[in-house]
Amino acid sequence: MKKVIYLIVFIAAALLFEFAGTYAYKNYDDGDNSLKVHYIDVWQGDSTFIELPNGKTILIDAGEVEYGDRVVKYIKSLGHSKIDYLFATHPHSDHIGGLKKVVKTFDIGSIYMPDITSNSTLYLDLLKAIETKNKKINIVKAGKTIISEDDIDLKVLAPIEDEYEEVNDYSIVLKLTYKEKKFLFMADAEYESEMDLLDSKYDLSADVLKVGHHGSTSSTNYYFLKAVKPSIGIISVGKNNDYGHPKDTILEKLKKQNVKIYRTDLNGNIVVRTDGRYEEVSVQYGSNS
Repeated sequence: MKKVIYLIVFIAAALLFEFAGTYAYKNYDDGDNSLKVHYIDVWQGDSTFIELPNGKTILIDAGEVEYGDRVVKYIKSLGHSKIDYLFATHPHSDHIGGLKKVVKTFDIGSIYMPDITSNSTLYLDLLKAIETKNKKINIVKAGKTIISEDDIDLKVLAPIEDEYEEVNDYSIVLKLTYKEKKFLFMADAEYESEMDLLDSKYDLSADVLKVGHHGSTSSTNYYFLKAVKPSIGIISVGKNNDYGHPKDTILEKLKKQNVKIYRTDLNGNIVVRTDGRYEEVSVQYGSNS
């Protein structure tokens, strides 16, 4: 009898793990007024889906092209058919590759990109998908307010300059504030962009930092991290990736600042939920490092 019970428990646990690996988390009260930020595991890429308390949604990037289906499935599992604000932070494949599938699948509101283009097939295919939907692209840079209503504020903090040597420094950097809680999304912004942000008059402080460029040493310099002062750091990164991300020096830097680190390679999908005063983190597996 005990063997049968153990077998049932084992099978149930296995099914639960498989379900969590495929679908998004829905362990929150759908009727509450919380903000939910989903850092989707797209291996060595970036994709963040945000459910606002007013029912609207935001998507920041969608990983490589082969992860478009995963992003679409994740968002659908949460019951959404529309993305109100769509950001393609910069024209690198690990950020925009999956967006073509997203644009084709969902009803899309406003689309935002930085003032830099690419001749890559992925980028041109994305533009074609957007054109087919008869949507226009809003080119944005620092200073643009996207949302300012219902205790929600979403601002573009970067790119600040008109030209950069590195494509990564054209990354759209976003700051989302809900009541007392603040989130900073760095995309692949590197040292030059970080220094421009430090020279600006923007309040860079944030409770949750989406660590720039997958934990590369090209981002998250000491002075920038001191200005942000996050309590939680999220790193979107692929397990055993060819770049060695996240770098040990970045992890040590975060730990010295007492930042709780969550990583998609170790935790899978990561969800941060807040009522505007407190936050909680749910992970697909593992714990913070």
